[in-house]
Amino acid sequence: MGVEVLVAEIRHDVPEVDAFTQPYWDAAARGRLLIRRCRARGCGKAHHYPREICPRCWSEDNVWEEATGRATLHTWSVVHVNDLPPFGERLPYVAAVVDLEEGPRMTTEVVDCPEGRLRIGMGLRVAFRALPETPLKIPVFRPC
Repeated sequence: MGVEVLVAEIRHDVPEVDAFTQPYWDAAARGRLLIRRCRARGCGKAHHYPREICPRCWSEDNVWEEATGRATLHTWSVVHVNDLPPFGERLPYVAAVVDLEEGPRMTTEVVDCPEGRLRIGMGLRVAFRALPETPLKIPVFRPC
């Protein structure tokens, strides 16, 4: 007597949403990029990815803040091979790190830009990619 095992396809492009990050994902669904800002005296730094404790001073006094959506390209890599679904369907794509105008660095993707036009320091603006079969939108960046 055999045992049948059902394996569901894992979505590697869907972030885990919890009660803390829900405001971030709700804002993204409306086309707004949120960051966190520390309100501790002497710190006041913005940070991203969203977390409950300031990574600089360890304060728990942090608030959500809408970012301008403007950034500059810090570094990038053009990905030509990725066998994780659904990334293989979008090859090649540009994995990037951008410097948000508010200060934090953010890992993202640059879209709507030929590889040959990419330059460190180029101006970028946030856009949002819908994730099929979910209510989520992911922040990506395109040239200004």
